[in-house]
Amino acid sequence: MQTTPEPAAEIAVIGGTGFYAWLGDAGATTYEVKTPYGMPSAPVTVGEVAARRVAFLPRHGVGHEHPPHRIDYRANLWALRSLGVRQVIAPCAVGGLRADQVAPGDLIVPDQLVDRTSGRAGTYVESGATHVPFADPYCAGISSALVGASDDVRGGGTMVVIDGPRFSTRAESRAYAAQGWDLINMTGAPEAALARELRMCYAPLALVTDLDAGAATGQGVGEAEVYARFRENLERLGAVLTAAVADLPDPTGCPCGTWADGLSLAYDIPGGAA
Repeated sequence: MQTTPEPAAEIAVIGGTGFYAWLGDAGATTYEVKTPYGMPSAPVTVGEVAARRVAFLPRHGVGHEHPPHRIDYRANLWALRSLGVRQVIAPCAVGGLRADQVAPGDLIVPDQLVDRTSGRAGTYVESGATHVPFADPYCAGISSALVGASDDVRGGGTMVVIDGPRFSTRAESRAYAAQGWDLINMTGAPEAALARELRMCYAPLALVTDLDAGAATGQGVGEAEVYARFRENLERLGAVLTAAVADLPDPTGCPCGTWADGLSLAYDIPGGAA
């Protein structure tokens, strides 16, 4: 196990619920990365995918020991950036808010985010002033590669992020749907904003595991259903990720990284600002 961060990978995949391992053991290196914000959810594994060096970090830990509201998102993103990562793909499990728009099993690359979390450490800015542009929260280049990776991946839609770990009431779920939002998740914030602060490109790959309470019949969504749906789609997710990694564009010049050009930031970025 390597203990000293070094430029090791320029691409990262952050695994979500049910997605705790991806890279094989052959040729993989594991990094134990210390950060100013504590340890990340798990050691970071770096291996080769589609002839490119890719880092993998399970968001919840290798045994899902970190619930969504207790994940150290700052440590996770900092650890990846310190290893040289510039592009992040973030698979995640989501619920569908509107049955006329999404269905269980759909793979979606949303283009908008609504943050309804509270109490999470959501920024690296602890003094001074740095205001990050976030009108378009996801990287267009990564999103395009994900949508192009398979005919059954589609782009567009709004994902609302709640604290969890409980699921929504029917009233809450219907209120979100009434806003025109499509997907609901517990981990997409502040992850995306932190990636932007660190000048990394970032986009999610959302697997719809269920219809949320306001769109479901019967008792509504349960944990077993979510985990089972994700397990059923692991091979499919892996194929999409591999194809997307192979087709990722050069991040040089992407607005995700250039927004801070010429600015004096109120925090340090590991590995420098470039």
